[in-house]
Amino acid sequence: MQEFIAVIPARFASSRLPGKPLAEIAGEPMVAHVWRRARESSAARVVVATDDRRVAEALAPCGAEVLLTADDHPSGTDRLAEVAERLGLAEDAVLVNVQGDEPLIPPLLIDQVAARLFDDPDASIATLAEPISDVETLFNPNAVKVVRALSGRALYFSRAPIPWDRDAFARRPALLETDAWLRHIGLYAYRAGFLADYRDWPPSPLERLEQLEQLRALHHGHAIQVALARVPHPAGVDTEADLARVRELLQRSGGH
Repeated sequence: MQEFIAVIPARFASSRLPGKPLAEIAGEPMVAHVWRRARESSAARVVVATDDRRVAEALAPCGAEVLLTADDHPSGTDRLAEVAERLGLAEDAVLVNVQGDEPLIPPLLIDQVAARLFDDPDASIATLAEPISDVETLFNPNAVKVVRALSGRALYFSRAPIPWDRDAFARRPALLETDAWLRHIGLYAYRAGFLADYRDWPPSPLERLEQLEQLRALHHGHAIQVALARVPHPAGVDTEADLARVRELLQRSGGH
């Protein structure tokens, strides 16, 4: 695999879980667990990008590389654009955005999303998805759905249940009988040159409606490759209930 950098955006403020990067899990802050997972991938370098010195101080015992970034970035992608510029990366350098609230992220998926971008030199972004097998997830607006072309490139992302099964949904289905529905996994690989352009674009109308930053790239005609995840993707931490679940899992596994 060609060389890539893993970047972990760790925004301190969170409407649902304030101070989320520093939430304690198995004796360490959550962001430290994410950093260790990223270090187990093939990334040549792992950088934590945060807007708060408390995150940097919490990671000091790990020896993690931390970059203090602006506190007014509207999205993690915008934060990565600052990282790419500050590090002076070449336009074709590849960065993988590893969400700072995923302490269970499999390192294999970090490698997979980077490899997917290398496989399609004309794509600006690569990301992952997994099949949806239950109606609750399909109709949950917090579970983002994606539809892709035969080439694997994304056609559209939505919080709505796409594609819409006209006949079955009219009968209010209790189960799904096909594999037509995919849940988007928020793990991205980008080229540094694309990030420089992205930062200068205003949010697109569809992005504002759906509150999905990847729609800005589609709006401007950029290709997004979507691969099916090779291993299951554990859910991240958005709420106190999620945090309790992850704490229990890592406690049972000895913190690993």
